[in-house]
Amino acid sequence: MKITLICVGKIKEKFYRDAIAEYEKRLSRYCQFRIVEVADEKTIESPSDAEANIIKRKEAERILANIKDDMYPIALAILGKEYDSVKFSQHLEQLTFQSSHLCFVIGGSLGLSEDVLDKCKEQISFSKMTFPHQLMRVILTEQIYRAFRIMKNEPYHK
Repeated sequence: MKITLICVGKIKEKFYRDAIAEYEKRLSRYCQFRIVEVADEKTIESPSDAEANIIKRKEAERILANIKDDMYPIALAILGKEYDSVKFSQHLEQLTFQSSHLCFVIGGSLGLSEDVLDKCKEQISFSKMTFPHQLMRVILTEQIYRAFRIMKNEPYHK
């Protein structure tokens, strides 16, 4: 199985990069895992709705260029469906029957455009809370790793 994360922006903080690298290493036992970073747009403080839409559209073009036909794209969105870790693992296992290449999309600081949300086959949320997109990358990567541990009936922290 292949899993790709398409993310807006680069991770600047070393502690986030280190955490992601650790989970990438652990995931290599279970799947082909990679992260695709697309450039983020410079965002002014408190952009108008029109400015925010322009920024999200530009980021969307970069995201959509990386979603390939063989992928099953899943958007991370605050209004998406929420799962606990066991249900998330079961859901990922079911998705392997539909596609051998799952793709998770994490937007930038303003979120994802409607074009990206429309392209994705589903939307998931990890909380009603808002997280920095850099931290969300760590959380998602850890939860994918945890999902594989659960699928394989291997011990995991509860």
